[in-house]
Amino acid sequence: MTKHVNVVTPELLAPAGDWDCARAAIENGADAIYFGLDCGFNARYRAKNFHLDDLPELMKLLRSRGVRGYTTINTLAFPSELPRLVAVIGRIAESGVDAVLVQDFGVARLVRQICGELEIHASTQMSLTSAETIAVAADLGISRVVLARELSVAEIQKISAATEMPLEVFIHGALCVAYSGQCLTSESLGGRSANRGQCAQACRLPYELICDGKDVDLGDVRYLLSPQDLAGYDSIVALMAAGVASLKIEGRLKTPEYVANLTGHYRRAIDQAAREGRVTVSHQAKQEMELSFSRGFTPGWLEGNDHKRLVPGRHSAKRGIMLGTVLQIDGDRIRIQLEVDVALGDGMGIESMVTGGSDQAMQGGRVYSLHTTAGEKQKSMRAGQVAWIGFGRNEIDWAQITSGAAVFKNDDPKLNRRLRQSYDVADPVARRDVDFTVIAVVGKPLELTASLVGSSGISETACSDHPLEMANKHPATESMLAEKLMRLGATALRMRRIDATIDGGPMVPASVINDLRRRVIERLCERIEQPVNRSINVSAGLELLAPIQSPGQPASTPKLSLLCRTLDQVTAAVEVAADLIYVDFHDVRQYGRAAELVKPQTIPFGIASVRMQKPGEMGLLRVLKRHEPDFILARNLAALEFFRESPIETIADFSLNVANHRSAEWVRWHGARRVTASYDLNCDQLQDLIGSVPAEWMEVVLHQHIPMFHMEHCVFCSVLSPGTNKTNCGRPCDDHIVQLRDRVGAEHPLQADVACRNTLYNATPQSGAETAGKLLDAGVRWFRLEMLTESADQVHETVTLYRDLLSGRRTAEQVWKTLGAANRVGVTRGTLESKRNPLAVL
Repeated sequence: MTKHVNVVTPELLAPAGDWDCARAAIENGADAIYFGLDCGFNARYRAKNFHLDDLPELMKLLRSRGVRGYTTINTLAFPSELPRLVAVIGRIAESGVDAVLVQDFGVARLVRQICGELEIHASTQMSLTSAETIAVAADLGISRVVLARELSVAEIQKISAATEMPLEVFIHGALCVAYSGQCLTSESLGGRSANRGQCAQACRLPYELICDGKDVDLGDVRYLLSPQDLAGYDSIVALMAAGVASLKIEGRLKTPEYVANLTGHYRRAIDQAAREGRVTVSHQAKQEMELSFSRGFTPGWLEGNDHKRLVPGRHSAKRGIMLGTVLQIDGDRIRIQLEVDVALGDGMGIESMVTGGSDQAMQGGRVYSLHTTAGEKQKSMRAGQVAWIGFGRNEIDWAQITSGAAVFKNDDPKLNRRLRQSYDVADPVARRDVDFTVIAVVGKPLELTASLVGSSGISETACSDHPLEMANKHPATESMLAEKLMRLGATALRMRRIDATIDGGPMVPASVINDLRRRVIERLCERIEQPVNRSINVSAGLELLAPIQSPGQPASTPKLSLLCRTLDQVTAAVEVAADLIYVDFHDVRQYGRAAELVKPQTIPFGIASVRMQKPGEMGLLRVLKRHEPDFILARNLAALEFFRESPIETIADFSLNVANHRSAEWVRWHGARRVTASYDLNCDQLQDLIGSVPAEWMEVVLHQHIPMFHMEHCVFCSVLSPGTNKTNCGRPCDDHIVQLRDRVGAEHPLQADVACRNTLYNATPQSGAETAGKLLDAGVRWFRLEMLTESADQVHETVTLYRDLLSGRRTAEQVWKTLGAANRVGVTRGTLESKRNPLAVL
């Protein structure tokens, strides 16, 4: 499908972690805000968020300003949580929230069932990266898609041209190195689920590179997975030309000053783009944005992949703007040539020059004193001057600071005061336009109509109690009427235009016109603030909570499928006569050889798709189809749909994030024979899911290395190649075996898929052996073992141990201890799992 794109001004969507952030967004020009609730189900658990009881007042405020409000329900939901969620959705719909952002397919179905008029926006957590994936998700009743950050403007243009779905794009803020909805690192290392709003930001930690068994000295490049922040102002014009409906600022954990700062600058940029077809951002504006929060600015993926630019790897924390370098140290003072202005009270950070230090320990404090080189005291100094900057006594450990250390300005109290003044105001700054129509005719009552501009016919009319008399000296004029009508005081309205019909020279007393103005404006404001009338049926949502019953009895014999990532593993899988063999290769040319090994043995043969499918990549699915597998392990919606009408059956893999019975049912409707649950489910939650669906729907992974980060970013290219992306990198991933060593010494394998996307796997395999007995009792019969770098002998041993487990010849403890595996299912701790420190990742 191709559509004609009319260039329209996109919505500016700002984050609101609390009331002050909401006000900051409103007063600085946001068209909409998005926010979470403190009852959970949102991907920013650590934000202050709003209470359900706040929603009516918040939405009333937003409606009064013409600002839309979107609530985030953008996490996965387990079956046991759905009853509470049904009530939450009902309250959201009643309050007049304009849309909900949703990750979970089942949650989207609940929303649609409860209130058909409540818009559903597919969160970036839903991992929609192409027109093909959007087409599948559209039947959930979605009215907007938040695209993955990993798409370039060129790719966004292709998607926009191929779908009628309105698109939302991140334009500024922090970048996750992993695809949203596909990061399992916090869970795997620290027991915290990013898909449940508790990301531990493991990507911001230092890692060491091991290549072919040897440590690689990368100098001060240690933060190999920490992207710089997105600043996409240079792409606004192109995104508008592509027909993007909304430009989104990240930052629900940020301060109100950040929200005010970024919203104001992007408001001006979008308005300039609409007015002039270009965007110019001054050096001062860039500095102001960086001072609110910056790890360094980058266009992200909007200009295409440049892995070195995206992740320089030298720091991962907020730094601010470069002030200069230390020229001399004298007690608690440093001498520095200023690259930007500085004043007393400004926040400073000085980079440690100690080998092995981290910028998280960057030292700093407030500017305590400021002198010229001649010793003159100053309150402020300008860029280009040489200054002596003093800090508080014992504030800095000067033993760790040397000449040449970089100095950053990371806070500006004067800027923050100005930003606070933009939203901490008595009367509204951002107001809605209203037009007045006045009919003043001698012998008839004065008639006044106020009409809200840009609305769907919202207007109010009032008439005076008595007819107007002819004036003796000062008949009414349009300018006199306008002067009275523009006095809208503390309301959120402002007069745009007046259309006056004056006949016979009437006298219009000020008291009369003022009274009519108060009456029509009061009634107009009441109508504006009223929530829309909606049909809300909570009972219909409750109907979806019932478990889905199995039509028959489970098979008697458990089956073991094996996923192989090398041809040696495939050979071993054939030798042990696995019940189903999947292959997942970096080199698609190896699929033919794998088929030759498996098919003569009459063992069912499956191929795993890539996890993310971007524009122009449908050819990868056609390649898989040519090898005529029995199954496709579908890891994205495009793969699920592509094989739906094919004789090749599909198994929905973990990356589709099935967490409840209604998401499982929806995936099954789209052709999946069996479903692999999201790895966010621990053993108890997995039992909860299996108790809600026919057990024959499920294929449970009992053994694997958790795929922690799945990234568009390529570490191979970034640090092992002189190139910048897959067009010029020389493909070091073909020639080298790489691990990343974390701060506790674990060496995690890094691999690239056929689309050059990287996955970092947990070094320690995970075993769900302890859950096998309960799963068998529940009727589950398909179990999967996933190999990574295991040898053929290790494949033999692993399969033998799990077969013995499923047949009752070995205990679960014998299995996972023999294999040196972690004893748990999924990534959050359950009752059968060993306790872990949830802060270990930090």
